[in-house]
Amino acid sequence: MTETTPLEFTGERFTPECVREMAYEHWHRYAWAARLVADRVVVDAACGEGYGSELLSRSARRVTGIDIDARSIEHARRRYASERLEFECASCLDLPVADHSADVVVSFETLEHLAEHDALMGEFRRVLKPDGFLLISSPDRKAYSDETGYANPFHVRELYRREFERLLDGHFPAWKLLGQKLMFVSALWALDGQGRVQWLSDDAEPPASEQQPVWPPLYFIAAAAATESALPDLPGVSLYGDRAESVYGHYNDEVGKHIRAGELLAEREAEIADLRRRLARPWWRRWFARA
Repeated sequence: MTETTPLEFTGERFTPECVREMAYEHWHRYAWAARLVADRVVVDAACGEGYGSELLSRSARRVTGIDIDARSIEHARRRYASERLEFECASCLDLPVADHSADVVVSFETLEHLAEHDALMGEFRRVLKPDGFLLISSPDRKAYSDETGYANPFHVRELYRREFERLLDGHFPAWKLLGQKLMFVSALWALDGQGRVQWLSDDAEPPASEQQPVWPPLYFIAAAAATESALPDLPGVSLYGDRAESVYGHYNDEVGKHIRAGELLAEREAEIADLRRRLARPWWRRWFARA
């Protein structure tokens, strides 16, 4: 990897210098995908800064990162030079890739930035080999925008779950849908590596199914292919964390700041109360107290 000046973060494209919640969401997708692309020819469509393409290239046979932003591509070429990794500046609606030449197309958080969803999916299908597969993600409009009131200025067209499923159906006969959401949870795991997945919450009644969390996903991630046999073997649950535990560390730092601020506020309130008591005394008592 070649050192270079970090790409400026504008909110449109993630950069690896971003930390905490956003970093967990973006790194998790690529870390999950990297386990599925081993020894395969991969196209990372809308690769942005290039960090994800580089991560994929550690296990893939070859990765081509493609993005429409020329500055991002030049940055990626300088920062992530590698024999198994190349970058091209082009639109995802017109990929500079030969027909049926890619084993895997990866395209995370791309769909919502375009209005031409069918054209995009058709282009992905064009470049994929008959036994290749697509890994794609997109926010759930209901959870991401409707329920929060947030309007991402870089999103052109977000989809509800049923709309996303219909889009997949229209281009890929076989697909599996996953949900993603950053959650604050306590993890218990068998140290022998055995056992099933269990989701629990503080509800008084046990959940209908311990195989699903009680929280709705914020993002959808799909693996799609022409046939069921071409779909990759996906884990039922995938968990991600950085070794520095940055989100947890930030949480502890913020809690510590609030505690210190509360203590300081209590001290100042006590000082103010003492001054008010002093000012409430008759003037001659205050004069004698100073003397």
